Amino acid sequence: MAGIMFGASSKLVLFLCGCYVVALGVHAGKHEVAEYYVAAVYEHHSILSPDPLTPTTRKQALELMNQNLDIYEQQVMAATQKGAQIIVFPEDGIHGFNFTRTSIYPFLDFMPSPQLVKWNPCLEPHRFSDTEVLQRLSCMALRGQMFLVANLGTKQPCHSSDAACPNDARYQFNTNVVFSSNGTLVDRYRKHNLYFEAAFDTPPKVDYITFDTPFAGKFGMFTCFDILFFDPAISLLRESEVKHIVYPTAWMNQLPLLAAIQIQLGFAIALGINVLAANIHHPSLGMTGSGIHTPLQSFWHHDMENPSGHLIVAQVAKNPLSHSHTVNATSKLDPSHTKFLKILAGDPYCEKDAQEVHCEGAAKWNMNAPPTFHSEMMYDNFTLIPVWGKEGHLRVCANSLCCHLLYQRPNLTTELYALGVFDGLHTVHGTYYIQVCALVKCGGLGLDTCGQEITEATGIFEFHLWGNFTTSYIFPLFLTSGMTLAIPDQIGWENDYYFMRKSGLSSGLVTAALYGRVYERD
Repeated sequence: MAGIMFGASSKLVLFLCGCYVVALGVHAGKHEVAEYYVAAVYEHHSILSPDPLTPTTRKQALELMNQNLDIYEQQVMAATQKGAQIIVFPEDGIHGFNFTRTSIYPFLDFMPSPQLVKWNPCLEPHRFSDTEVLQRLSCMALRGQMFLVANLGTKQPCHSSDAACPNDARYQFNTNVVFSSNGTLVDRYRKHNLYFEAAFDTPPKVDYITFDTPFAGKFGMFTCFDILFFDPAISLLRESEVKHIVYPTAWMNQLPLLAAIQIQLGFAIALGINVLAANIHHPSLGMTGSGIHTPLQSFWHHDMENPSGHLIVAQVAKNPLSHSHTVNATSKLDPSHTKFLKILAGDPYCEKDAQEVHCEGAAKWNMNAPPTFHSEMMYDNFTLIPVWGKEGHLRVCANSLCCHLLYQRPNLTTELYALGVFDGLHTVHGTYYIQVCALVKCGGLGLDTCGQEITEATGIFEFHLWGNFTTSYIFPLFLTSGMTLAIPDQIGWENDYYFMRKSGLSSGLVTAALYGRVYERD
C-alpha cells in the first residue's frame, strides 16, 4: 500500500500501485512562490545470496550485486523521467544481509576517503581496484543527472599500529555514499549504531556527514538504527542549516510503536525537517515502509502483500514548515483544548522537586478511575490503564513520568484500548532510555493483549495526550488502521507538559504515542 497524506485537516488518499509526483511541505499563499526540489526514494526488493554464510569469490559476488544494480539503474531512469534531482536507495540493497565477517569480504568495495581524494569513479574507473560497485553507482548518477545516495559494504586496510585495527588488518564498514549529478563521489557515511551486524566494524570516530546541493542546500545522512540515538542523528541537526535527511534503512517493523513509517514521520515532525527514507522490501521478514516525509505531510509506501519494489517521487519544499508555524490561533477556543488547559492549570495532585514527580494515588485523584495493570509492549514492562466509555480523563504513572489522556469517542466500539506509560531503560535488541506515553488498541478484549502487534482498528478518538517528560526529544508516533499514517493537529509544550492533540480521524486508531528519548541516560 502506498499513501499520500496532506496536513492535519486533509483527507487521506490511497494509491495502490505505480509511482506518483506530489508536492509536499509548502502552503503557497497568493503572492508566494513555492520553492521545491524533486526527490525520489526506492524501496527495493533485493536479490539475496542463497547462502550468505558461505564464502564466495569476488566474481560471484559481483554477479549477484550487478543484478541489484541493474534494477537500481532502471529506477534512476524512471526517476529521471519524473524530474528527480536526488534519489535514495536502501540499506543492504546491493549485497543483502546475514553475512559473517569473512563471507561478506568479496562483496566489499575499497573506499578512499572523499575528504582526501577527489574522484569520479565513472570517468576514472582504473584509479582504484575493487571499486566496481562505486563505478556503477557513479555512472548512474552521471547518466541520470541527479544526486544519488546508496548503501554498500566497504573495506579499508589498517595497520597493527592502530590499536583498533581488527586482527585481519582491515576495517569493514556499512557505508552510505553520495554522488553528485556529474558522478563525483561527494562523501561517505559509515554506520555508527550497528544492529547485530557481525560483518561490520563500528568506525573509530562518529561520522558527521553533511553535503551541499545546488537545488536544496544542505543535507545530512545516517542509516537505519542510527535514528534512535543522539550521535550522529541529533548532533547533525544541531547545525540549523541541515533541513533534509537522506536515510537508507533495512528496518524490520515492530508494532505498536516502531513501524518504519511511524518513526520516519515522527522524526520529521519532531525535528522540523524533511526525511527521504528508503527501506528494503522483504515482507516475509517484516521489512517494508519507505517515505518522503515533511513535518506536515507525507508520501509513504507500506506493502506486506506485493513482492515488488516501489519508487516514490515527490516535490519537496526546500524550507520545510514546522508544526509550530501552523498552530491555529483559534485552537485555544476549542472546548476540548480549553478543558485541557484547565486541567493543566488546576491539577493539584502532583508536586515536583528537582528530580522527581510525586503523585497521589489514582484512587484519590479520580474515584472512578479503572485499575492499572502491567503488560509487555515491545519487550518493555508498561504500566497501563484501560480506556473505557465515550469520554474521560485518565492518568497513569511510572517512575517520574505521568501520562494523561483527555478523550471523546463519537461512537463506542467493542475494542479494548489502553493508555500506557514506560519510563526506563529498554534492553532488548538495543539498549537505550525511553519515556513513552501511548494510547494503543489491544489485541483482544483481555488486558493481557494490550501491547500486541495489531494493524486494524475501528475506534475513532478525539484526544489530548500529554506527559511531564524530562527530555525535549519527543517523537509523535501516529498509526491508523491498515498501516496508514496520521499527523497531529497540534504538538508542543504547555507548562511543563508535552502534548499532542488530534480530532477528525478518518480511520480507526491503532497507536498514538509520544516517544521520548533520554539520550544522557543510555
